[in-house]
Amino acid sequence: MLVVRVELHSAITGEKSELARMVIDNIGGTTHKGDYRARTVRGRSQESLDRAMNNMLRGGAGATHEGRVLGHPRLREHVWNLVAKALASMSYGEPK
Repeated sequence: MLVVRVELHSAITGEKSELARMVIDNIGGTTHKGDYRARTVRGRSQESLDRAMNNMLRGGAGATHEGRVLGHPRLREHVWNLVAKALASMSYGEPK
């Protein structure tokens, strides 16, 4: 499981705030081609994101978006390509 966190590090106060979190689970594939499920959770703080993620991982509610990436060339492409594909599979980055 990959956990992608988005953090804001304030240049003014020096405080760190977690703004968003995504989980990418390996759901199959082969040594060279991976299949993944990606989910984002809702929260405005590390504590609320922790609660949402723990609930989601126990099978409860918590995921706000879910997508899949199938056939990702896991050895040939950098992990950021997987993250970009996961976000696109959940329609993040789409014009409104």
